[in-house]
Amino acid sequence: MKLKTIITVIIVFCALTFQVRAQDSIPRTAEKLKSYTLSPSKASMYASALPGLGQIYNRKYWKVPIVYAGFGALGYAVAFNTSHFNKYVTAYKDFTDNLPGTKSYESLISLDPSEYDPDTNPTTAAYVKDYLMNGIDYYRRYRDLSYIGIGAWYLLTILDANVDASLFDYDISENIQASIAPLTVTSTGLSPGITFTVIKNF
Repeated sequence: MKLKTIITVIIVFCALTFQVRAQDSIPRTAEKLKSYTLSPSKASMYASALPGLGQIYNRKYWKVPIVYAGFGALGYAVAFNTSHFNKYVTAYKDFTDNLPGTKSYESLISLDPSEYDPDTNPTTAAYVKDYLMNGIDYYRRYRDLSYIGIGAWYLLTILDANVDASLFDYDISENIQASIAPLTVTSTGLSPGITFTVIKNF
């Protein structure tokens, strides 16, 4: 009788030990599979601190040149529009100050300089003023839009880093299948339509 009890205790102990080890192996395997995880908040913080750093944190190194190419293009747009804006502002000042030595506006318009005198030809002078003012407004507008574009591109790089980190653990394996089933409404029975159910095969 004692021998049966001892054998029973040994069998139960071995079974429990095997079960505990079997249950313990699943989390460890999962830990090995997901040893590297990303934090969306960290990715956003890094991207905010330095453009491109969030993409490096997400290990999307190929996006870093795109980030800086965008900033470079927008920075060039700011410089280009600012330079032309300043030219038109200076030309307008030179045209309206009535000083003979200030003629920077002549490089911006294709008219005979003798037609610029407001006393002899006021119509042409008014046209030149309008032309220069339109140039000032045009380049000021696109300079401001370029600055807005830099801010928008900066926010877009932060959003990109956040989304990449959020979707890092998203399951897109081939084991996901979709099944089609009729849509059932409990109050009225079966109603026309279909629903898509995602089934994961492990």
